[in-house]
Amino acid sequence: MNQPAPRYFALVPAAGVGARMGAASPKQYLPIGGKPMLRHTLDAFRSSPLIAHTFVVVSVDDPVIDTVVPPDGVTVLRCGGASRLESVRNGMWALENQLHAGDWVLVHDAARPGLNAELIEKLIRETGEHPVGGLLALPVVDTVKRAINDEVATLSRDGLWLAQTPQMFRFRLLADALEAATDPSTITDDASAVEALGLAPKLVEGHPRNLKVTLPSDIKIAEMYLAAAP
Repeated sequence: MNQPAPRYFALVPAAGVGARMGAASPKQYLPIGGKPMLRHTLDAFRSSPLIAHTFVVVSVDDPVIDTVVPPDGVTVLRCGGASRLESVRNGMWALENQLHAGDWVLVHDAARPGLNAELIEKLIRETGEHPVGGLLALPVVDTVKRAINDEVATLSRDGLWLAQTPQMFRFRLLADALEAATDPSTITDDASAVEALGLAPKLVEGHPRNLKVTLPSDIKIAEMYLAAAP
């Protein structure tokens, strides 16, 4: 009996306030290259023929999202939580009756507007049928320093990677990993929740264009990548 073809869904948590940005509105709605940051992210998934559908998680009383989402291909889930962990977990709960256990979920930060269809395809292709899942990441190339109580030490960068998103796992595995996570401070991304189960996801080399916009200075860098050819 033939197995059904795998389905890929995007889940974008966008309930944060972006405190470090110091802006008057949540950073996912700040304009970058002429349109809201979040819209770039949603459009990246809509441009990929591999993505069956995209879901975006926002706070219950978000007054802006309806003016940002495109007319098709995206469903808004008004179930955002106080932390990224809670927002993703709530989003997974909302999809419990819509997705199959073996469907793949690509969780992506709303503040990474440089994602494109090529990176999505690379993650899906290189993760393949990995038993755990995979995520985009960049190998550390700079010298790494650790400073604690005025003591500075140089750390080996061998084997160190900077995690990006999307982070792609099967629905049931990700839902179980998030359900088992009890301390949001120790779960900084979806992969860390899966790793807490003793599993090792695959690292797929990403691209600097997929940077996370955290500080005001990051906006110009993101705009530079978005203005360049894909």
